Amino acid sequence: MKQGSRVGNLLQSGIIFTLASFLAGLGNYAFQAIIGRQLGQTSGEYGLVLTTLSFTQLLGLPLAIATAAVTHYIARFNISGDDARLHGLLAGCRRFLFHLTVTGSIVAIVLVKPLSDFFHFPRTGLMLVALACVLAGLWSSFVTALCQGLAWFKRLALIALLAVMLRILFGWTTSRIWPVAELAVLASAFMLLANLVLLFWKKDFPHRTDTAISPWTGEFTQFLIVSGAFVFGNYCFNQADLLVAQRNNFSGASLSAYSAAGLLARALPMVVAPLLTVLFTHRSGQHHGDAQQEQLKLLGLYAVGLIGGAVVLFLLRDLCVRLIFGKPAPEAADMISRLAPTMVFAGLLQALGTWSLASRWIKLALFYGGLGLGYWLTLLLLGKSPADLLHVMPIAAGVAFLVLFLVWFPALRRPSPNPSSPPP
Repeated sequence: MKQGSRVGNLLQSGIIFTLASFLAGLGNYAFQAIIGRQLGQTSGEYGLVLTTLSFTQLLGLPLAIATAAVTHYIARFNISGDDARLHGLLAGCRRFLFHLTVTGSIVAIVLVKPLSDFFHFPRTGLMLVALACVLAGLWSSFVTALCQGLAWFKRLALIALLAVMLRILFGWTTSRIWPVAELAVLASAFMLLANLVLLFWKKDFPHRTDTAISPWTGEFTQFLIVSGAFVFGNYCFNQADLLVAQRNNFSGASLSAYSAAGLLARALPMVVAPLLTVLFTHRSGQHHGDAQQEQLKLLGLYAVGLIGGAVVLFLLRDLCVRLIFGKPAPEAADMISRLAPTMVFAGLLQALGTWSLASRWIKLALFYGGLGLGYWLTLLLLGKSPADLLHVMPIAAGVAFLVLFLVWFPALRRPSPNPSSPPP
């Protein structure tokens, strides 16, 4: 397949993926409305659902890091048309991801108890379902790497839509009978069964080869470390505040209000995140000329969508919160005025970090991870109450974005060396 055709199909599929992901986002919002009403606003169960889900993402970071690195290399070989190397790399990566999944599972089992104690989770059952979600997520990671790396965005879109349908069905059925946080969290593991639909396209999988290319080269190891900084930075800017709220023992009602407001604000970067998925795949394979111009347009579209969404959310904040709880929740609505600009900055930070990682700007991607760690530590130290946390978040996120942009923009203007295919 010619390179121009590959790029054209990539962008077309990316648009479809973005639209489908928006519909999936609406479905996930419907799921939150269902469990928010059935668990109640004052019991604290709803807040525990969201903080536990954030905890599962923390435990699942090791494989998320590996998936980002593998996706980058699959995309580079696929866009360059180097099918022989692509097939060999996939064979090697299957073995790598399998062993990493086993290792990640063991690490998650070992860490789940001490981390849950540190963040003050009240029940063992929450940690058991968190572990179930982590293990289920580990085994679905190869699907994500394969689809994203090969630019199968239409198939990813279908998986996302099926997953949210399964999540709603499981959450609605179980929480109306047993209104506890554990079963609402477990819906996020059940939804991963949607990945099985990819078996319908098994004939399109890259052909098996007897010559497996081990990903463990010096270049891959370096990129894996950098991917770790990027994924950790994403988590800190987008999810870590929930664990700060759990760690600092926010009351049940305040935790539910904060979690609901945070859910709506976090939806801002999530709605336009598919554009970054397309950007990462595209830029992993091409850095120059017309390709970079198209990538900058995509980045601009992402920023416009992010800021426009924040304005709409601010204007409709009372209605959005009411749809979750089924009644007015003025405390949660007031929190959105602080959380919305915070998540705009977080989304812009993620965009610059994604660009840096796909461009293989090693120092800048590492710097992004360091900024994320600094942001999380700032929240842990200063966010002792909902008011304190809401006061410091937009300031800290805004400062982090300004610092990163001042480093990223000069790097963008510098001419890049002519890219070459990575060694096997």
